[in-house]
Amino acid sequence: MSWSPSRDIEFILGTPPGGGQDRPARTLVRILEAARRIDVPVRLTNLPGNGGGHAWNALRARAGDPHVLSISAPPLMSNRILGTSDIDHAALTPAANLFTEYLAFVVRSDCDLPDAMSLLDRLSADPAALTIALATAIGSTSHIAMGQLVNHLGGDPRALQLRVFESAPHAVDDVVAGHAQLGVVSAVSARRAVEAGQVRTLVVSSPARLSGAFADAPTWTECAVPCVIGQWRGVLAAPSIGPDALDYWTGLLGEAVRHAGWQDELAAHHWTDHFMTGPALGAFLDHERAFTERMLEALGLVTRP
Repeated sequence: MSWSPSRDIEFILGTPPGGGQDRPARTLVRILEAARRIDVPVRLTNLPGNGGGHAWNALRARAGDPHVLSISAPPLMSNRILGTSDIDHAALTPAANLFTEYLAFVVRSDCDLPDAMSLLDRLSADPAALTIALATAIGSTSHIAMGQLVNHLGGDPRALQLRVFESAPHAVDDVVAGHAQLGVVSAVSARRAVEAGQVRTLVVSSPARLSGAFADAPTWTECAVPCVIGQWRGVLAAPSIGPDALDYWTGLLGEAVRHAGWQDELAAHHWTDHFMTGPALGAFLDHERAFTERMLEALGLVTRP
């Protein structure tokens, strides 16, 4: 017998309203409601902290309940590897991956770093020379990206000076306030500050240039630096929800990402489509876990026994 929701759906989200895990959930709900594809109320509960870990712990506590969902992100892997959580994707039910958010490296508009090469020169001379604002935890994608840069330069990524925030917009605010000299955040998190002239984008981590406010920013690949990295976002269900419920959610999410409104949202938020489900999703998440472990070792955050 097929399954469908019989009561309210709850999204438990690991960032504050407007944060990286909150935005895709609100967008999905808006698309599904506009398409009249869900006929029960949907509520969003924000439990920021521990790089999203509070939300994923709450999801695990609802084992067997197919009416509760969350948004996945790379800290799901890094939290487990770093020992700040005892769960990763294997302890939950991944339903789908949705997209990848690539990173913007931003400085305040009056900063004395004019371009990406000047940033590399500063880091090459001293990895601790800049205070860097990022989200949502030590070992996050932004932290790993900085580690890749310093490794490329032959420096010690353990020397990086970091200010870590629960949400990327807060990291951008820190740069605007002058507390951090560099922000490494998802592009959409910096867009308003870029458009307002508060910050400048030195470079982005996407495989090709982004559009809109970021159209003039080169990629690291253009700068001959191996740093193509982004924050993937997907949908997680609780453990042990059963195959019928999982089929319902994967099918519904597949419809959502084919909706014209979703495609518009991808463009508006500088999100790159990366939809997958089933075995391909499992293989992707296993690969991401292995990559994250290698990079966290390089950052000196974990050691092999």
